[in-house]
Parts: sequence; C-alpha cells; structure tokens
Amino acid sequence: MLSKTNVIVICLLIIQYFHEIWCQSDINEERRIKVSQGYPLDSLLNFTELTSKYGYKSEEHTVITEDGYILTIFRIIKGKICQEPIRQTPVLLMHGLLLSSDCWLDSGPSSGLAYLISDACYDLWVGNVRGNYYGKRHAYLNITDIDFWQFSVQEIGKYDMPATIDYILKYTSSKKLNYIGYSQGGSTFFIMCSEREGYCDKVGVFIGLEPDSRNTYTKSMISRFAAELYQDFQPLLTEIGLYEVAPLGGLYQQILAFLCKDYVIADTFCRGLLYIVDSPHPHSVETETIRVLFGHFPAGTSLKNIVWYTQSLNVDVFQNFDYGTAGNMEMYNSTKPPAYNLNATTTPVVIMNGRNDFLTAPPDEEWLTSHLPNVIEHYIVEDPLWNHVDVPYSKLTSKNILPKILHYLHEYSDVK
Repeated sequence: MLSKTNVIVICLLIIQYFHEIWCQSDINEERRIKVSQGYPLDSLLNFTELTSKYGYKSEEHTVITEDGYILTIFRIIKGKICQEPIRQTPVLLMHGLLLSSDCWLDSGPSSGLAYLISDACYDLWVGNVRGNYYGKRHAYLNITDIDFWQFSVQEIGKYDMPATIDYILKYTSSKKLNYIGYSQGGSTFFIMCSEREGYCDKVGVFIGLEPDSRNTYTKSMISRFAAELYQDFQPLLTEIGLYEVAPLGGLYQQILAFLCKDYVIADTFCRGLLYIVDSPHPHSVETETIRVLFGHFPAGTSLKNIVWYTQSLNVDVFQNFDYGTAGNMEMYNSTKPPAYNLNATTTPVVIMNGRNDFLTAPPDEEWLTSHLPNVIEHYIVEDPLWNHVDVPYSKLTSKNILPKILHYLHEYSDVK
C-alpha cells in the first residue's frame, strides 16, 4: 500500500510532467532568443539534452530521501565509443559545492569526466543533492519555506547519499557500487560513513577528487571573505527570507552567464575570476568551456550550508554544524559540535589532489588522509599547477587524473 508521502510525490511528479510539456515551447523560444544573442547552446541545455547532443544515451531518475527531498539523478547507459561489455559494478559520480551533475559535461566529450568514464564502459550514475536546481522539490515543503533550506553537508551526507546509493543498487540489482566524490561530494561520503552504519559496506572503492573535510588551510582569500560575509549577514538574510545562496537563474548567475558568453570576456575577465577563486593554471580550461560552465554555475545551495563551510575555515577538525553553545547543548548535549568519525570510513579509499589547490589545500588533504583507516593510495597529480577547478573543467583531465580513476574502477569492478 502506498504511503501518504508516496501518493503526494506521485501527484507532484504528474503535475511536474504536464507543467514541463506546457512550458517546453516557451523554453525553446527563450533558448532560440539567447542563442541569437550569442549564448553557446551547450550552456542552455540540461544533462539529458547535452548527452543526447553528443551521441550518449542517458536516463533521468528520481530519488526520494527519507526526509522528503526529491532529487533528479542521471545515468549514462553506455558511452558513445564503448565497444566492450559494460562493467557490472555501477559508478556514482558526485559533484561539489554550488555545482550540479552538468559540471561533468561542460568541458565536452573529450574532457568531461561523465563522458570519459562512460566511454570506458562503466555503468555511470551522476548524482545531485538537495538545494541545487536538480534538487529543489520536496514531498511536502515548498522552496519558499525556511524549513526546506535548513540543511548543510550533514543532511546531504546523512540522507541524500544513502538514498542515492540505495536507489542505484536496487535498480541495478548490484551488491555494491564504486563512488567518485569531488570536493563536497567527498565530505558527504565521509559524513555518510560516520552517521549511517553499514553504508560504507555498500561501496567497493571511494575515489576522492580533492575531497573536502576541514578547510583550515584554504588559501583562497575571496572564498574566505565571501563565506564569512554570508555568516555575518545570516541573521539579516534569514529575517528577510533569503535562505538560498547563488541559485541558477539568480542575479549572480545571470550576470556571469551574460558576460561570459562573449569569447573575449570569457578568456579574460571570466578566466581571471576562476583564478581568483582558486589559483592560476594557464591553458588548462578552454575558453569555450568557460563560456558554457557559467550557464550551469552557480547551481545553488542553502545559506546554512555556506555557513558550515565558513565554520570549517576556523577549526582544525572535521565537525558537525556549530549552533553556538546553547544550540549545541540542545542539539548534541555538548557545548561543542561532535567531530565526524573518520575511522568509520572503512571503504578502500583513494585520495587524489593537486599541489596548487587553493580551496581544499594540500595540508588539509594530508590531514584527512592521515585520519582515514583504509587509504590504499594518496596520489598527488604530477602537474604542479593542477587545482580545484581543474577537476570538472580542465582539458587535461584525460591525462592528469583519468588513468588513475580507471585503474581503480577496473580493480573494483566486474564485467557482465
């Protein structure tokens, strides 16, 4: 018998389906106008449209979390150039903060990790989390409700990751999957292992691409400044009803997409912006990729999640959300938030990071690696300028990190 929540979800999905049909003509007209204004078409397409354009067959799936969030995830059934049997063990690829599944496609079929991994004949699933534009539905909350946005990496790790893993394993009748987590996609994996007993056992190998934990040594000054600004203004923003940060279609994203559609501006101002947020790596990200990525970035998250990141800049541990002394006593029965139990990450772990990452800095990656119980390799990318932004967007992906990723996926996968 269907539960009340499932009935509500089914009704919402039916309404959404007919709404999409109603709006599709308007969307196509809007895209036509934007393309005529110089926007690259790829920046206007969603995951399934992008993969279809380049000859990859993908599917859209709906995951419902225990606390009612409705997430859209994607599956690339088979890579365009895959000529071998698909490996039986599914692979889950998770994005970072303020990103979505689309980031793995923005650099195109020759560089985007979603294309490259599926071309290597893996059953690839690409996830999304609550708060980005593929995760803004709920069984009973509206996105204008403050309760919808009361989440940080804690809830993403505790609910979104287990729900996504369970869905994939049930759908594919697999016992385990392999997990590739980039930045926040890494921290939420460690949180899942800490908070949800048994879920590490459902993962054959975890491959962390610049995985996040504590951020004590973050060198990006603009990121520190922006995060602390959000923390300082959190009470005011909450009071006036601004619970979301940097959504797709928001003012920041629309301005960036408009400016960066121009090739010269993309190659100068927009490239410089990436260098300021992270660190310079000349000739790594193609100008065309920059023109495209700002059509999908930033993808949005909650104000509370940004505040957690601000807190992580000022502590030397990887810990839960800090509500202040009184709030912590109420939430945790302790004056300080509890640290996550990294020893619970019993899955075989591969950590990959660059020397030039100004966001998840090498000292924090060293700290993380030293606190995990089953690290089978800590790989430092040979390119001395490899940084955080390079992971989803660099044209050098197939050279710098793909071989190591495929090596471990092969080792922990079966062939049908």
